[in-house]
Amino acid sequence: MKMIVGLGNPGRKYENTRHNVGFMAVDQLASAYQTNFKANPFEAEVADFFVAGEKILLVKPQTFMNDSGRAVGPLMTYYGIEKDELLVIYDDLDLALGKIRLRQKGSAGGHNGMKSIISHLGTDAFKRIKIGIDRPKPGMTVVNHVLNPFAKEDQPVILASIDKAADACKFYLENQDFIATMNRFN
Repeated sequence: MKMIVGLGNPGRKYENTRHNVGFMAVDQLASAYQTNFKANPFEAEVADFFVAGEKILLVKPQTFMNDSGRAVGPLMTYYGIEKDELLVIYDDLDLALGKIRLRQKGSAGGHNGMKSIISHLGTDAFKRIKIGIDRPKPGMTVVNHVLNPFAKEDQPVILASIDKAADACKFYLENQDFIATMNRFN
């Protein structure tokens, strides 16, 4: 069994913001695999489907970004998911808008949602796909940057990167090889 977690903030207010690209990517996967998210007692929305007989869970923590680990840790325990079966998709300020980067492990890089997951799991050794949202423009705070929607002219770029992240997930699920996926999509 594998678990793919998209990070974001719950609620309409945050739907199309930079911080919610992880939610957008798992929503796209749910659509591609014709499944729907349902509320879960572990403070998350969860959808499931099968690829080649293996159950895949898509997860959107409902704890707000900075406390994502509070949902992810208990879900992994409940389903018996190992750390090498976890893949987290999230936004990255240090990547240019629209770039994606796949990694097998790494630090939180200042991302509070990732800090929370690493803290709850006790390790940073899990797969991740980072989607670039660029740095804030001069005079704008990081909080305002990540909690604002994309400018109209940036929407095609970010939608293409979400497509690419979802395609990387599909390739990984179908081929069971994250290194090959990294080589193809990085």
